[in-house]
Amino acid sequence: MRQRIAVVGGGPGGLTLAHVLHRHGHPVTVLERDPAPHARPPGGTLDLHAGMGQLALEKAGLMAAFQTLSRPEGQAMRILDTDGTVLRDWRPRPDDRANPEIDRGQLRDLLLGPLDVRWGRGVTQVVPGTHDGVLLHFADGRQETYDLVVGADGAWSRTRPAVSSVTPHYTGVTTVEASLDDVDTRRPDLARLVGDGSLAVYGVNRAIVAQRVSGGHVKVYAQFRVPLDWHAELDLTDDVEAMRSCLPALFDGWADPVLDLLRHSTAFAHRPLYVLPVAHTWTHVPGVTLLGDAAHLMPPLGAGANLAMLEGAELAESIVAAPGPGELDEAVRSFEEQMWARAGRWARITAAGLERLVSPDPAEALALFDHVQPS
Repeated sequence: MRQRIAVVGGGPGGLTLAHVLHRHGHPVTVLERDPAPHARPPGGTLDLHAGMGQLALEKAGLMAAFQTLSRPEGQAMRILDTDGTVLRDWRPRPDDRANPEIDRGQLRDLLLGPLDVRWGRGVTQVVPGTHDGVLLHFADGRQETYDLVVGADGAWSRTRPAVSSVTPHYTGVTTVEASLDDVDTRRPDLARLVGDGSLAVYGVNRAIVAQRVSGGHVKVYAQFRVPLDWHAELDLTDDVEAMRSCLPALFDGWADPVLDLLRHSTAFAHRPLYVLPVAHTWTHVPGVTLLGDAAHLMPPLGAGANLAMLEGAELAESIVAAPGPGELDEAVRSFEEQMWARAGRWARITAAGLERLVSPDPAEALALFDHVQPS
């Protein structure tokens, strides 16, 4: 008898898990709190690493479609000094597909494919150890039972309390995400500044990163070290004009073309950066496990989505190979141990990276890119 599998969360990790299971003919249900696939903006772009996110897509049978959608030119990286001087300008070779970019929305649609996703099914509580399996409570009052529940529901996971009492803590760094639309037409000067990939500028406890998205759009990320409630007295909620005025003031003295990335943005989102402890593990709980940010939330420096997707693919293959309930539990336990070891290494790397990228000494950030040679 097939095990009843529920994946809580329709992000890259959860959808990869479900897609690989579906490819192997194993039934799986994805439970997503959003009411529809396009209920909210999907975010910016992701670089999928050859041995991680791309490997997961190979396991899902989606590499050909990914190569059609991805942007190898998006690997380009330009670093400026705060006065606008170009410090690094690296462009990939035409055949370089180590870390091509893909829009989050395109990746989501690619992974959705034929999956059984139940939209608008917000999980509020996960209760393991019931007589018929793991009991899920939903926001609408309904309940369902599964043999295995996989929490792929992000930083503020509702599944995590079933296995761990740990909650995310603030890093001291806040990001404000901004959006520039149709830059090639409306602001060709900013389009040229950003180029085909990413632009980064590092100052004292400050950074501005701009990243090209498909369709002539650019995402801009202003990062700075501030108390968690830094914006409380500024009344910035949903006020685009106030953000356009306030944010450049935090980067006083920086080159005008860089600050124009903020001055001409059309939307802003306040995102304090939270993390879980570097070595987050838990005592194995039969019938429940976690992956991705729910298991190992870390600074957003290119590893998180890649890890989540690879974990999803690996867990799916382990589930398929487990013929019965006892073997399934042992497969999940083995998966967790492998995930903890790998995620712990990346959590240490990304924590150290954030400390250097948003640092009192901008030279610390620049030194991280010493291996990148100007073209």
